[in-house]
Amino acid sequence: MVGITRPRPGEPVNANGVWDLLQNKGKMTVFSLCLLLCADLLDLAVGYLTVTIEPLPPVVVGETVTLKCNFKTDGRLREIVWYRVTDGGTIKQKIFTYDAMFNTNYSHMEDYRRREDLVYQSTVRLPEVRISDNGPYECHVGIYDRATREKVVLASGNVFLTVMSPPNNISVVAENTPAPFSRYQAQNFTLVCTAKGGKPAPSVYFKRDGELIEVISYTLPSGEQDGGSAGVRGARPLISRDLDDTKLQRSLSLLDPEGRAPRQYTDSPQRVHTQGQQSYEPSPATEVIPETVVSREFPRWVHSTDPLYYFSHTNIPQSDGSVVVQARLTWTLNPQLDNDALFSCEVKHPALSMPMQTEVTLAAPKGPKLSMSPTRAKVGDTVRITVQGFQVGSPGNEVFPEPLFTWTRVGGRLLDGSTERDGKELILERVPAELNGSMYRCTAQNPLGSTDTHTRLIVFENPSMMKNTQNQNNGASRVDIPGLTWMALVLTVTVELT
Repeated sequence: MVGITRPRPGEPVNANGVWDLLQNKGKMTVFSLCLLLCADLLDLAVGYLTVTIEPLPPVVVGETVTLKCNFKTDGRLREIVWYRVTDGGTIKQKIFTYDAMFNTNYSHMEDYRRREDLVYQSTVRLPEVRISDNGPYECHVGIYDRATREKVVLASGNVFLTVMSPPNNISVVAENTPAPFSRYQAQNFTLVCTAKGGKPAPSVYFKRDGELIEVISYTLPSGEQDGGSAGVRGARPLISRDLDDTKLQRSLSLLDPEGRAPRQYTDSPQRVHTQGQQSYEPSPATEVIPETVVSREFPRWVHSTDPLYYFSHTNIPQSDGSVVVQARLTWTLNPQLDNDALFSCEVKHPALSMPMQTEVTLAAPKGPKLSMSPTRAKVGDTVRITVQGFQVGSPGNEVFPEPLFTWTRVGGRLLDGSTERDGKELILERVPAELNGSMYRCTAQNPLGSTDTHTRLIVFENPSMMKNTQNQNNGASRVDIPGLTWMALVLTVTVELT
């Protein structure tokens, strides 16, 4: 094959091309000549078509997005079609079409889902975008083939729409509750902050009394993503702050007449004796005994090191593209210092102008309020003793974390024979007269403290039951009278015959 020499710099090549090359150079083959002729003919027949789409910045759910498809061509436009690409590019859903032949446009979405508007031929507007709108989009442009006028030449461009969604719900709960109070050994305590609806995943952090908590990050072992604080059970005790004297004072009114501390939930009910119970005279009403046990029994152990807070978080993808974030804060609880402490969970997200926040105040129970139904119980009634709330003393009269309620009968077993029963309500079915004057204790406890409240059950006689008993006795006597009459007659006839 003979090579083709280039012209000198600045020397123009004749537009007629190939014949000048043959005349001037004489080194062009027939095959190269055919290639040049074909390329020239194709360029005259097809023309050119380029498609570009401007990149889009991330948008927030509810905003309006405009998709612009820019194209350049010297041909005759046939149509412009927008596609939404799903399933990793395997499915292309046609959403809007502009038909240049008839100068019409139409949506391919169902009427109840139609939200697209064609602004100008190749520009589509999506009002109030949703998380489901997130993903790639393609613009396909078709022009007529210059050679045949029947075929359509296509070119396309693509753009990725990133839709952000701020969290729509955050909450803080105590893990593994309700739980008992222990004054004999330290125990770990975990707060769980859950942020739902965010896309992408938000960042979550904790504060105590308005100050950011310095944490030690850790990873939950496999299989414990929902299992709580098992990964930090070996954490050493925390806190070494100056004790608040106001939290260490005890009221003399919380001691019994002999100066002894009241019963804690760990004591056995059989070892408790109520002063003056033997000489108690029932009154014709249900008597509510006020709180008789200290709200908090302070622990026997003392922390000697600075607090160590352990932090972990998990991201749980959802089907709608959002992420549920669960963040855990774990430390060794000190009821003396953590009672009335304010903990807050804050969530940062690029779609939020300021962090979202929710907060809880740790509080020990302060004497549950009990109600009894019916207020005037009679023999044979079903009695319900229910916890209605707590004594005023904490903000909003709330107790956090959730208390554990335990019911016992002072000096004996419950009606069903059990020693204790858990729950916010104690049910006594068909109470007998023997329960008149019996005392019931409700122990409310959470990891910060324990408190007891007592109430006495007064049982009145039931007139309807007494009437039934009398009717039964009267019926028996009426059955006996005819029998005695017949016996007397038989005896009389026997005597006369003899």
